[in-house]
Amino acid sequence: MSTSSTTAVLERLFGSWVGFSTRQTLRADLMAGLLGAVLVLPQGIAFATLAGMPPEYGLYTAIIPCIIAALFGSSWHVMSGPTNANSLALLAMLSPLAVPFGPAYVQLALAVTVMVGLMQWLIGALRLGMLADFISPSVLFGFTSGAAVLIIVHALPALLGLAVGGSAWAVVQGLWAQGDQWQPAALAVALITVGVTQAVRRWRPRWPAMLLGLSVATAMAWLASLQTQLAPWVADLAEVGAVPVPWPHFQVPQFNWALLPELMGLALSLTIVALGQAISMAKAVAARSGQRIDANREFRGQGLSNLVGGFFSCYVSCGSVNRSMPNLEAGARTPMAAVFSALLLLLLTAVIAPLLSRIPMAAVAALLLLVGWALLDFGRWRELLRLSRTEFFVAATTLVATLTIRLEMAILLGTLLSLLAFLLRTARPAMRSMGFDSTAPERQFVVLEGDGEPKQLPECPQLKLLRMEGEVYFGACSHVSDTLQALRSAPQPQKHLLVMGKSMNFIDLAGAKLWEAELTARRAMGGDLYFHRPRPEVLQMWQTTGFTRLLGPEHQFPDKRTAIATIVDKLDPEVCRGCHARVFWECQHRPGPGPSPSP
Repeated sequence: MSTSSTTAVLERLFGSWVGFSTRQTLRADLMAGLLGAVLVLPQGIAFATLAGMPPEYGLYTAIIPCIIAALFGSSWHVMSGPTNANSLALLAMLSPLAVPFGPAYVQLALAVTVMVGLMQWLIGALRLGMLADFISPSVLFGFTSGAAVLIIVHALPALLGLAVGGSAWAVVQGLWAQGDQWQPAALAVALITVGVTQAVRRWRPRWPAMLLGLSVATAMAWLASLQTQLAPWVADLAEVGAVPVPWPHFQVPQFNWALLPELMGLALSLTIVALGQAISMAKAVAARSGQRIDANREFRGQGLSNLVGGFFSCYVSCGSVNRSMPNLEAGARTPMAAVFSALLLLLLTAVIAPLLSRIPMAAVAALLLLVGWALLDFGRWRELLRLSRTEFFVAATTLVATLTIRLEMAILLGTLLSLLAFLLRTARPAMRSMGFDSTAPERQFVVLEGDGEPKQLPECPQLKLLRMEGEVYFGACSHVSDTLQALRSAPQPQKHLLVMGKSMNFIDLAGAKLWEAELTARRAMGGDLYFHRPRPEVLQMWQTTGFTRLLGPEHQFPDKRTAIATIVDKLDPEVCRGCHARVFWECQHRPGPGPSPSP
């Protein structure tokens, strides 16, 4: 098989990134992967404890799922693994069934992980990823900003040398209450990490800045511990600590099959939690990198990672905020960064575990602080406030929800608000009164009402021209019906109505019934209803409901000239005799006192 054919096969299997992978991209991915491996060491151990699992299971979950989700997913930068939200959700759901950290609990967690993976894969295989399209950019921006604040808040305790956990608010309260216990040594290590990282970024942008910042801070903390004068100062400096070697091993989860129905319900809930985080994180990262995300492929990749991971001692995983954003910021170019991260984690823990154990937690926290700060795009917040108060409200609400409730619920709330704002906008489609400027030689077709200040131009007393813009569906029927009723109820109503329908994009059954009611009302008052250039989608619905037959083909026109010429002949000549408006060119042939337009 030729090289091009092999590349084409690999691109179909793993994605288009295979085609542009070079030595340069692999070098960048290797550096980013090394940083990811170092970052996940303390996180994996901590998150496993949160989940009620032995510490090594957090590291297992950072290896197998990370590789599979990267290779078979859609995002080039998302790193999968253990997360805070998944860990807490797993503990909350399984602790009533078994004792956390016990063998039975571990087996239940692995079984649920396999079920979650199967459900995720099925969602992608059935091409239900389109549901992710309803997550608006404002929701993603609010979620990203909220995630940035969470990263910063949860990094502060380690940065200040404190042991404070819980929700974001609980962490803030704990930091305030322990203000007199902040450790200068931890703060100094954090400042060194930030200073070195920022200096390298400025003067050596091609170098792995975050990794160098971490290395320099660790080395200086170690050297300080060797000095007699400085040793007491850094004695209480928290470090990563002992790192177990995470060699994943194959095992089929063993559990009581009588619990299967209950476990399926728990797995469905965890699937929603994991997918909500995964697709939101993938889209948020893609918004910064410019990549286009295939939601179905992402769901399949996430599903496969959990499905396989459940058989290799891994609990539920998904895209990690604390690793994906640093991965992008560290210069990752392709999913190989995640693969390198997993392999390097295994290698590092096997070869230099004692050195890794000396990494100060304050240095790790400083890197997370830099990542969180980079995500806080204050300029975009100002722009959003200036351009759209509605979108700003949606983003701000999502941010607050991300800080106060579960991540997937925050995304759901933001999405519901976006959809509600959309429905409110579409529920009042624009209905603009149109006419001709009879004072101008060209007699231009202009908007009379509904587009800013109304123009003081005459209208035909018998024929109303109305441009319909938007969808006439069940949610908009009340507004459209009220507007049409107001036109018919005017002191001197225009009995004939010509609707400019080329911008009426869609109608549903309720919309079709509304136009039937308007036709009946117009004919009852001695007038009629006409349409100019209705769209094919609208015509199809009318044909389905039978409205086309009621209306008659002679009431549908391809252009305004034909429509007006036809309708003018149907107007009451007695009314025309007393009309001074003379709006249409055709009025010059009608009897009346008004001046005829010049040809």
